[in-house]
Amino acid sequence: MKITVETTVAAPLAEVWRAYVTPEDIKAWNAASDDWHTTAASVDLREGGAFSSRMEAKDGSMGFDFAGTYTKIVPQERIEYEFGDRTAQVSFAPRSDDVTVRVTFDADNEYTEEQQRAGWQAILDNFARHVEGMRPS
Repeated sequence: MKITVETTVAAPLAEVWRAYVTPEDIKAWNAASDDWHTTAASVDLREGGAFSSRMEAKDGSMGFDFAGTYTKIVPQERIEYEFGDRTAQVSFAPRSDDVTVRVTFDADNEYTEEQQRAGWQAILDNFARHVEGMRPS
């Protein structure tokens, strides 16, 4: 089963793309709730290149690595990747004043569809707030 989440970011495509693929930015936005954070991120943005993010509870009680390999990169348009035995696709669709970012991913068997959708949507919403917060007023 595939799950899709999306958000609209009020920023130019170049800024949205850069924030999505830059490790320092990823560390700022990649969390599903305020009690989690990303402590490390790496990106080798090329087909066959690896990425990873270390997500941890802020109280130190748990953490995990989210890592995979890029399978397709179309700059400022699409990113496809594998993580474990699953895949995901990220698309960037610019309009006149904003960009729709859509993520479609293979569901796992450990959590419910609702839990997975909520977690990935929360991360994507954090991404939009991060990018929009970087914009001059």
